[in-house]
Amino acid sequence: MWGALAATLVALPSSIAFGIMIFTAISPESAGMGAVAGALGAAALGLVEPLAGRNGGFITAPCAPAAAVMSGLAGSLSVQQGLPPAEVMALMTLTALLCAGLQVAAGLIKLGRLIKYVPYQVVSGYLTGVGVIIAIGQLPKLLGTPQGAALSEGLLNPSSWSGPALAVGAVTIAATLLAPRVTRQVPGPIVGLALGLVAYFAIGLLLRRELLTTADNPLVIGSLGAQGDLLGVIAERVRSLSALRLADVALVFPAAATLAALLSIDTLKTGVVLDTLTRSRHDSNRELIAQGASNALAALVGGAPGAGTMGPTLVNVTSGGNSPLSGFLCGALCLLSFLLLSPLLAWIPISALAGILLVVAFRMVDWNAFRLLKHRETRLDFAVIAAVVITAEGVGLIQASVVGVALAILLFIRAQMRSSVILRLRTLSQVSSKRRRPHWERVILDRLGERALLVELQGDLFFGTTDQLQSELAPYLETCRYVLLDLRRIQSVDYTGGHLFGVLHEQLADSGGGLLLAGMPSSLPTRQDVERYLKDVGLLSGERGIAIHETRHDALVWLEEHVLRESGVEAGVDEALLGLGDMELVSGLGEDSLQRLSEVAREVHLDAGQRVFASGDASDELYLIRRGEVDILLQLPGDKRHHLMTFGPGSHFGELAFLDRQARSADAEAGHGGCDLYVLSRERFDAVAEADPVISSAVFAQLALAGSRRLRSADAELATLEER
Repeated sequence: MWGALAATLVALPSSIAFGIMIFTAISPESAGMGAVAGALGAAALGLVEPLAGRNGGFITAPCAPAAAVMSGLAGSLSVQQGLPPAEVMALMTLTALLCAGLQVAAGLIKLGRLIKYVPYQVVSGYLTGVGVIIAIGQLPKLLGTPQGAALSEGLLNPSSWSGPALAVGAVTIAATLLAPRVTRQVPGPIVGLALGLVAYFAIGLLLRRELLTTADNPLVIGSLGAQGDLLGVIAERVRSLSALRLADVALVFPAAATLAALLSIDTLKTGVVLDTLTRSRHDSNRELIAQGASNALAALVGGAPGAGTMGPTLVNVTSGGNSPLSGFLCGALCLLSFLLLSPLLAWIPISALAGILLVVAFRMVDWNAFRLLKHRETRLDFAVIAAVVITAEGVGLIQASVVGVALAILLFIRAQMRSSVILRLRTLSQVSSKRRRPHWERVILDRLGERALLVELQGDLFFGTTDQLQSELAPYLETCRYVLLDLRRIQSVDYTGGHLFGVLHEQLADSGGGLLLAGMPSSLPTRQDVERYLKDVGLLSGERGIAIHETRHDALVWLEEHVLRESGVEAGVDEALLGLGDMELVSGLGEDSLQRLSEVAREVHLDAGQRVFASGDASDELYLIRRGEVDILLQLPGDKRHHLMTFGPGSHFGELAFLDRQARSADAEAGHGGCDLYVLSRERFDAVAEADPVISSAVFAQLALAGSRRLRSADAELATLEER
């Protein structure tokens, strides 16, 4: 209840001020009707939105964007098109109903999340633009200039100012701004309005006795002009709408679309702030539906449209109102205040309400945006904000939003074009597959590695980044025959990016090479199915289509074997069984030593996928591969495994447990096609080495040499992975 009361004290005066701003654009005599519209709007919005939205602590009321759009529409219809007030009000009701329908439709088709992604430069610019529009509209009321006088004429002609109006407005502004320094128990607008009333009556009693009447007094709201019951008002609204034509819908639809967009953004922005305060999470789509329903009722009862408002919401939450009931009670209190205090509302000075709105407008301006001018990197962001503000003042708010979004997109594309989509770029001499090759094959790959290039890409490959990628790859294409693009970190590829793949592949194919793709993103819900897209555009079909590999390891194996084959080496897995003397580990032993070692080595055959050993096994055996391949797999949380490396014929593995007799640290499984192994236990090896020390020195020397090579290889890969 206390949260609802505090929120009402903030929302009601502002709502009345916004209502007056809207209706005085029709005629100065409509100020009373505007006060009624503001109060009824606050009541209708408060009674409906909490029940439909169920967003705890949320307060909905007439707001600045609604006042800016609706007052602009009212002025255009009444002044520029010369329509009578009754028809203008009917068209404004139609605008509010169309806005409500658009909000409900946006919620039903789940557009709530999309509205949140409007660039902040646009939000800053349109809020600043709305603030400037409000300030321009309220300055004449603050100064009390004659109705109908041009703004420039009124501002530059002090003799036309009203001293009492200016004094009351100045007192209201000062009190509103200084009130938080004195007390936070009573909202600043209430203090400002109260002292503005005191100043008005003091001037009337002491200096200007004619101010003590509401009849023909342009400085106060005057008679509210509320006639008939609520049902009668609704019936009158419906009758006025029935007289409208389809052409009238087309006339006000742009304003309705602008209003729906701005009110939705304002609502969802307030919802995000409220989520932070209450550590909750609102349903943005349900909130849009609730806002649309409450705006529809507000329009039917003659109230001003609105949105979730930051000020009353923050006051409500900090005062303890954390449930939808506080929002409902706020609407009920607004209605009771209107019904019981209508005679008092007639005495509110217009300049006092103008002062409150000028404070609101001042706070809406994003003054921090001027800091962007200090740095060259942020001046373009300021230019976007300035363009939105200028367009809002010169053309309209919806056009300003379109201009802002378009400029923000251009800035994003510009930033993407200046950044590279290449994460890392390495030749085959700097990177290798997970297959451990014999030393002499590695020497060849190091010498001829410039023929193949691995390019790791990141981000989005679209028309804004493809030219930069092509320029960065151009120097390498003079010497490279094969290019492997790792797409694991790519989020999307457009038609321009796909066309670049085709151009690169044809260029490489002309020199006897080709383009390879690996790590195609396809299963993540936030990523495009790149492989399917490339198939759809015809890049993967036919004999000259681009080769696709599931993993980068498979693609690197393919590259290594092609480079070795082109150097005259027939690489790959040999189906012939290797003898013990063919193993690199024991290549320095004589016939007698080999014979002794073969007597203690077991021969083992494993089918594809059969486990050699598992992580945690207690074992001291060393394995030498006679035929096939063995995959080493590291256990990960969640029953997942990471492919560390693959050993081929002539290689050895398992040396860590052989040396330190500790438990195995990874899994070893036979690869595709199975494998044949020599198995040498440490216990039996030590018995042979004791009788023949040459075996011990030769084997341990080879183990040390192989270990150093593997460490150097790992060192090189870690160096290339380091990013600074």
